[in-house]
Amino acid sequence: VQLQACGGGLVQAGGFLRLSCVASGRTFSSYDAGWFRQAPGKEREFVAAINWSGGMTYYADSVKGRFTISRDNAKNTVYLQMNSLKPEDTAVYYCTVGGPFRSDSYFRKSDEYDLWGQGTQVTVSS
Repeated sequence: VQLQACGGGLVQAGGFLRLSCVASGRTFSSYDAGWFRQAPGKEREFVAAINWSGGMTYYADSVKGRFTISRDNAKNTVYLQMNSLKPEDTAVYYCTVGGPFRSDSYFRKSDEYDLWGQGTQVTVSS
């Protein structure tokens, strides 16, 4: 069972990136998924999450309106479209799966997820 994230890179402020995360070895469509990020010297923080069907999405206030999370269960993949990137978005981005969660509050808590990808670096220059 693995999660493989890709799509990170170096981009100028105002630019965009699309992160992808492919799950192997489990029934991906049965689980909720999320993206978290961790900047140097900071704690890992919630970015976005999506429920197992794709019908519910959740965003951190700092990315709302700029980032979009989506999933394709046929491809075992979850995406994070990141637009209007800012230098403060610079971090290692981690995809994760868990649940399915019974309450909205669980989606934003990293401890509730049980499988994590290796992370992909996103660097936004000013």
